[in-house]
This record gives sequence, structure tokens and C-alpha cells, in this order.
Amino acid sequence: MEDVKILSQALAYIREFHGKTVVIKYGGNAMRDEEIKEKVIRDIALLKYVGMFPVVVHGGGPAINNMLHKLGKTSEFKRGNRVTDRETIEIVEMVLGGKVNKEIVSLLNKNGTRAVGITGKDSNMIMAEKKYIGSNEERIDIGYVGQVEGIDAEIIENLLEAGIIPVIAPLGTDKKGNTYNINADYVAGEVAGTLKAAKLILITDTDGIYEDIDDKGTLIKELGVEEAAKLIEEGIICGGMIPKVEACISSLKNGVEKVHILNGEREHSILRELFTESGIGTMIVGNGEVKNANKYLYQT
Repeated sequence: MEDVKILSQALAYIREFHGKTVVIKYGGNAMRDEEIKEKVIRDIALLKYVGMFPVVVHGGGPAINNMLHKLGKTSEFKRGNRVTDRETIEIVEMVLGGKVNKEIVSLLNKNGTRAVGITGKDSNMIMAEKKYIGSNEERIDIGYVGQVEGIDAEIIENLLEAGIIPVIAPLGTDKKGNTYNINADYVAGEVAGTLKAAKLILITDTDGIYEDIDDKGTLIKELGVEEAAKLIEEGIICGGMIPKVEACISSLKNGVEKVHILNGEREHSILRELFTESGIGTMIVGNGEVKNANKYLYQT
């Protein structure tokens, strides 16, 4: 009976999201552990089968590190950004656009869906500009690392209309034809905003946003855009969570309805967040949609 209740509860959400686009940023340990990977991919396939239109944007940092190590090349990081020279960007493109991208495509196809892998370079889908770090007075050149200048979603929309799941590697190109590696969180946020997706889901290695990272009882279930920005300013959101939350904020301002940060290691985290009343991660919404204004809702 418990299973029946869960299915009955899911029906309302399935009906609500039928025909809607959902952008999923796929990364973290959910990409490294083969068993978890299989389960995440099956859940994405299920979204397609219940009438949603999933779009996958993936990272691949660990795979890049492994390949660089095999080739005897040492990675240098500055303020969390990989310094990417011409040789490194060629390796990054090979790993992201080839190995990682096609593995995800193969798994989706194996689960009965049709998927096609592309990079932001295909059809000039992601126009990029060179990214510098630091202030204008002391900006640091980190090589072929970029930021999104613009998204042309035509190729994505054509694939969705054909019933195909687009799987996007976060590479972009500039007007001179240079290739840039771009943070996958930002790419997912920009793609979701351009598509006016109903949902943006960021799969990561943590359960969501904590008010106190050392106190697992302070997981924030829901907050608004302004609250999220304030948590960044106050340093509560820090490190690798910053680009994720910035991507969430940007996508919401560009028309995405709701965004979710989930732990990919939690079994069926996508389905539990989308199709159950309790949810499982952190949801960020427009400030007018927060259930309890100026209050954080903690999960037990």
C-alpha cells in the first residue's frame, strides 16, 4: 500500500510536469560511481517516459584529471580554476566531448531513450569569451577557460522536438574559433534560462545548502533568490557551491520556474525531489513563491 500511495502522490506531479523541459546538470560522485551512475541515468530516462523533456549538461573534472595524469601533465589551479594552456584544452575537449559525453549517451540509449551528444561548439551553440580572475588591476590569465557570452538553443530545441535527449559538454567557442572550457554549472544555468525550463536540477555531492555546513540539521529545504544571494555575500555559501547557486539565481531571473540542488548519491534523488511532497534537496524559487517568507525550512 505504501508503494501505491507513492505512485498516487506522484501522479499530480507527473501531470504538472508533462510536456515541460527540465535541465539537469550531471556531476559529482554520481558520475564516478558506476552503480550510482546507472541509477541516475535510469531516472533521467524515466523523466522522458512520463512526458518530460530532459536536457543533460555534464561536467567531468575527475576524468580530465585522470587523463592529464596518464599523460604526465600536472594540473595547476588558481583560485579554484584550472589553468588551461593550448595542450590542456585539447585534452579537455577530448575527454569532455568524447569519453564522458558518449558514455552518458550510451547509458541513456541503453535504457530505451534516444540521446545525442553535442558540445557548445556544435552549431556555435555556446558562444564564449575568455575568463580572467581577479580585479581589473590585477587580473590573472588562466588560459582557455571561458564564460558564456550567449546561447543559441536552436540545435537543442530541434533535438527535443525529434524526441531526443540532448547531452551537452560544457565547451564553447569564440568568434575566432578558439575553444574554451566553461564551468558546467554556469552552462546549465544559461541553457535552462534560454529554454525557459520548468526546472533546473544540479546534481552534486552534498544534500543541498546548509545554514551551517558543520550541522547537518540545518539543511535548507527552500529559499528565495534574495536569500540565496545574501548567503553568498555572508560567506555561508562558499567554495564550489558558489557557482551552483549563482547559476540557480541567473536561471530564475531568466525565466526558469524552480531550481533544485540534490545529492546524486541519494538513491532516486531526482524522482524523490520532483514527484514527492517532501522532496529531498534544496529548492530555490522566486522570492514571491517562498512558502514561509524570510524563514528557512529545515529537513529532518
